[in-house]
Amino acid sequence: MARIETPKRVRGTQDIFGDEQRRFARVVETFERVRRLYCFDRVESPVFESTAVFARSLGETTDVVSKEMYTFDDRGGDSLTLRPEFTAGIARAYLTEGWQQFAPLKIATHGPVFRYERPQKGRYRQFHQIDAEVLGAAEPAADVELLAFADQLLRELGISEGVTLQLNTLGDAETRDAWRAALVEHFEGNRGDLSEDSLVRLDKNPLRILDSKDPRDRPIADAAPEIDAYLTPAASDFFAAVTDGLDAAGVQWTRNSRLVRGLDYYRHTAFEFVTDRLGAQGTVLAGGRYDGLVESLGGPATAGVGWAAGIERLAMLTELPPRDKPIVAIVPDKPSEERRAAALSRKLRGLGIEVFTGYKANAKKRAEQARKAGVDAVIYLRAADAADERMNVTVFPESPVDRSEIDLLILQVRGIAELPDA
Repeated sequence: MARIETPKRVRGTQDIFGDEQRRFARVVETFERVRRLYCFDRVESPVFESTAVFARSLGETTDVVSKEMYTFDDRGGDSLTLRPEFTAGIARAYLTEGWQQFAPLKIATHGPVFRYERPQKGRYRQFHQIDAEVLGAAEPAADVELLAFADQLLRELGISEGVTLQLNTLGDAETRDAWRAALVEHFEGNRGDLSEDSLVRLDKNPLRILDSKDPRDRPIADAAPEIDAYLTPAASDFFAAVTDGLDAAGVQWTRNSRLVRGLDYYRHTAFEFVTDRLGAQGTVLAGGRYDGLVESLGGPATAGVGWAAGIERLAMLTELPPRDKPIVAIVPDKPSEERRAAALSRKLRGLGIEVFTGYKANAKKRAEQARKAGVDAVIYLRAADAADERMNVTVFPESPVDRSEIDLLILQVRGIAELPDA
């Protein structure tokens, strides 16, 4: 009989387990806790949308739309796309589900997103993001609160050291149009020295030339006109309100006048939290204001601002979560004590105590299984006719939990075990 070949894991995907999963979970749990502190409601959105949602919101000429989206026709002939990001789907829902009535709407979510790109450190074809958005708030205070949210998240994850908030303004529509015209004139004057990719960007998306990594483009991009010369008074006042708000909130930032967003619906604030601990791919959280996005999807002009961060990247920077509560194993000394062990385990779990259970094996092997699983103490249940007491305890010396916490738990377990049905 021919050997059945086991299918391999698809390139660019991952199976998250063990310490890696614990770091992943710490990011998600911290995000959930912090978003509640800022009164952001949780939202669940579809993993796939009509392709038009992303083609309109991200722009037909962007790399995400032209090269990286997972797009397919379903059996009904509709073109669908696995979400490459959250914001467009949330903006669609804002319109189709009548969420305008809740404006200003503060929502947050997390889950898998999909992009067909070259896998590398911290980057996958199916990866996971946390995401926070405010829709229907044109005030700079919304930008400040979102940035304070992000800053607190990074601090509570313990990774704020060495992470810098880079901030820029893209101005209002009038500012952007004037700056774009000046950039086109500058790049046209240096067309012969631009890279092939930047020549394409010049015709379709000239702002993207500013963050080109091609060495041929860098001197030209560095000499390009800066946006500050084209800021309208209103745009300048908006940026000043954001920076003043960040200073008041104790959020440190630095100006990066070359930080851009290529799509026309981006306005005012653009930002990235960057680190040097992930090599060239140093951005750990990024976002900005997108006051024209909802309009690009057929809705009324609606203010919006948000950010997203890759969970895998944050997890790479995060330490394993500390454990301060002990885990116990209940091990019956003889088969006759199995029912008693099950009843005690149920009661302990009902009180929020973590209990490890071994399966078919004698008491010695079950205790060894528990030790390998990282349990702090093993509680042996003995038969009623045993010469010594009906409960014996072994505490593992390598336990990371404070011994006083373990002793307190053991006293609690002894009290419960003495109840008639335990």
